[in-house]
Amino acid sequence: MNKILSLSILIIMLFLIWASFAAAAPDMKEGQWEVTISSKMDMQGMSMAMPPVTYKQCLTKTDFVPNKKEPGQECEKMSVNVSGNTVTWSIKCKSKEGIMTGSGKITYKGNTYDGVMNMAFPNQGGGEGKMTSNMSGKWIGNCK
Repeated sequence: MNKILSLSILIIMLFLIWASFAAAAPDMKEGQWEVTISSKMDMQGMSMAMPPVTYKQCLTKTDFVPNKKEPGQECEKMSVNVSGNTVTWSIKCKSKEGIMTGSGKITYKGNTYDGVMNMAFPNQGGGEGKMTSNMSGKWIGNCK
């Protein structure tokens, strides 16, 4: 009898854990996404718009934060929060230029999303630079 009760409790706990993960994902379509980022850098009183960058990334219900991996840069998501279809995160990236920190927020609308990411980085001449990136994504098919 105790074994059956223990097994029942274990099954219920596993179901609750699974349900909490399922509930923590935004309403988005899994698959290959085309991501477009338009950025603006502010350094030492100067602003500079960067040309838009477009890339493709496979996004899933367990990996739904877009991120473009850059050579020589090691990034780690510090936190990820989901509220409805809005995802927020904080990130820390290390490169030879120093440590960048930032946060992002996107809102999924099924097969599209829009959002913004703000990053702070050390200036070579001292002080801190900032970069604001507007992001948009659209689902284009199955992951490859």
